[in-house]
Amino acid sequence: MKKAVEVAPDSWMPGGVPDPLIAAKHGHIGRPVSRIDGPLKAKGAARFAAEFRLDGMVYAALSYSTIAKGRIADINIAAAQAAPGVVLVMTHCNAPRLNPPPKFLSQNKAAGGDDLPVMQDERIHWNGQPVALVLAETQEEADHAISLIEVAYAAEPAATSLSEAIGKGTETGSFMGEPLHNEIGNADKAFADAAFTVDSVYRSPRHNHNAMEPHAATIVWEGDRLIIHDATQAVAHTAWSMAQIFDLDETDVHVTSPYVGGGFGGKTLWQHQILAAAAARLSGRPVRIALSREGVYRIIGGRSETEQRVALGSDRYGKLTALIHSGITPKSPNSALPEPFIVPTRSAYAVDNMTLDVQVCTLDMMANTFMRAPGEAVGTFALESAMDELAEKLGIDPIELRARNEPDKDPVGGVPFSSRNIVEAYRSGAERFGWDMRNAAPGSRREGEWLIGMGCATATYPYYRMPGAAARITLSDNGRATVDFAAHEMGMGTSTVQTQVTADRLGLPLDKVTVRYGDSTLPGVILAGGSQQTAAIGMAVMSAYNGLVGELLKLAGNDSPLAGLKPDEVVGINGGLAHRNKPERFENYASILTRANRHELVADGTPPMPFELQHWSMHSYGAMFCEIRVNAITGEPRVSRFLGSFDCGKILNPKTAASQFRGGIIMGIGLALTEETQFDERNGRIVNPSLADYHIPVHLDVPEIEIMWTDIPDPHTPMGAHGVGEIGITGTGAAIANAVYNATGKRVRDLPITLDKLFR
Repeated sequence: MKKAVEVAPDSWMPGGVPDPLIAAKHGHIGRPVSRIDGPLKAKGAARFAAEFRLDGMVYAALSYSTIAKGRIADINIAAAQAAPGVVLVMTHCNAPRLNPPPKFLSQNKAAGGDDLPVMQDERIHWNGQPVALVLAETQEEADHAISLIEVAYAAEPAATSLSEAIGKGTETGSFMGEPLHNEIGNADKAFADAAFTVDSVYRSPRHNHNAMEPHAATIVWEGDRLIIHDATQAVAHTAWSMAQIFDLDETDVHVTSPYVGGGFGGKTLWQHQILAAAAARLSGRPVRIALSREGVYRIIGGRSETEQRVALGSDRYGKLTALIHSGITPKSPNSALPEPFIVPTRSAYAVDNMTLDVQVCTLDMMANTFMRAPGEAVGTFALESAMDELAEKLGIDPIELRARNEPDKDPVGGVPFSSRNIVEAYRSGAERFGWDMRNAAPGSRREGEWLIGMGCATATYPYYRMPGAAARITLSDNGRATVDFAAHEMGMGTSTVQTQVTADRLGLPLDKVTVRYGDSTLPGVILAGGSQQTAAIGMAVMSAYNGLVGELLKLAGNDSPLAGLKPDEVVGINGGLAHRNKPERFENYASILTRANRHELVADGTPPMPFELQHWSMHSYGAMFCEIRVNAITGEPRVSRFLGSFDCGKILNPKTAASQFRGGIIMGIGLALTEETQFDERNGRIVNPSLADYHIPVHLDVPEIEIMWTDIPDPHTPMGAHGVGEIGITGTGAAIANAVYNATGKRVRDLPITLDKLFR
């Protein structure tokens, strides 16, 4: 099937015919429209998951295990039950009987971070697992009562040491159903024969999710119907998964998530929603659960550590002859995701001999999960650092080395690129950044105490369009349109951009379009992840629009200027339909509906399966430029300038896109310089579970970030656009590390780049 899709004619593929909106010269797409939800958030009128108030609501608090593996030998809850305001203490002894959560990627709608039973027995699987839940009349009373619970454990030997886990054996990892292993040619022989080589090991630590809004849910049972106001990136997935856990029909679970407050891959289904729903059923009261920051570290998965070897071989002209990118990463026994750090390398450079491999070992730890650009964020750190090292050995400018190895087709898949303009992004970015002022000799530029360096790196992230999207357009005789889809707003501007897209398809002003989202009762099974939500919704809206136009032309009949026209001959404009090449053949929507005695017309759209992903190699790209200052006395690194030059197809909204690019870069600054989850291998416990100890960039750590883009549409994607949400974090770590080397002559291959590593 895959081979058939690869060799099929372009016209057979979704995206084989360019989206008409790509050619539109005037409209809302491409304009910097302010976010529609902005005023609500500024006024505090946007209700997040922990801001729903329900009559009789009680508040939840969790107690977490302090061993990595074993069982609860005894649990004393008497003092907690007697504490003021306590309504319920729930443990494995009295929790309702539940089915295990469906693990993410195991089925189409599965959303669970792992498939472990939730408070169903005395078994402990990781240090931080919930062992008790308290409901009380106030949050303060619940937090106090939870501190009174006494738990005795029978500990068992646990795998908490990475080196010991590696010694017990590894296996090849898999990602999105495919093995994390690729082999082309003979990379070992080509590396041995190469004129110039680099062979280095790069390490990245664990990272934890730190969304601005901690994970929360407000939950109530209405008879046998379960209502969940959640902070989730997957309303439809959560509804289906909770139905499986509680033996309900999917239609009896209603999940809303109007505002997510930041997700980055971590806001799917974890134990806190399941426990709160179980406690709500047991107590007969609505429940609000809001994890503390420490609670997020205890039960919400993050990014796993990696140890990566990158070995590059080239001829004396800088043409790559061998590329080996391999290494190891841990995962828990019950989670779905090893860190897939080789993914960006698959399409990065033209090379005839390549070995890519991710080996996975098992640790008794909290389930690891998706975190912004899983694989690419840390994989590009290793690959792009190695490219910088090779450029220095060859005496070639790092940008020129990358240009000399630009592939004309996908190196692994052999299929053509749908669009690829990374060299243009590099050229224009280098000019604006002033790359020609860079001195290639490390440590050669100094201002007082500060050593100054410049570095660059390639950013890349795949274009995805996941199956399951759907949309519904309702067109009213007053000239207004409403579009519904079960998508999410995590800060990326979903409602704003889709309002622009729908308005341009229908030829309506923005104030005539209403977008409804964040509700599992709306059409589609759409995940906000993989930078694919805009494409998935965009094609669903396109499909619904095509159906709507077909019905409108039927209703128009023979008395309309549109009589006899086919759907592909008309375009939405000025509140109606017109012949694509004869605009005088026009009738507005109100006229068509009124003559047909219809107050409204509804059309549902489901896009075709994303076969285009197998027919073309599809990616977002960026050229990242960093200037850094390193204090020669204290070793303190400060990013002083940063520029991202992106090739992400058509930019639908410059204001929201620039915000996404900058947010990714800021997260990349944290990855490079400050972020590190400290894991105590003696007991498997995270020891810095707070923003006081886990350092993320603050305003003083972040310089003015300049953003630019090629704005060259991809003719094979909806609206000509690629994802912009995750590309910004990729390449950033390497650009900073390369700038540090240029400033100091010290090559740091072990993230984060802290003072002590610069003094070694």
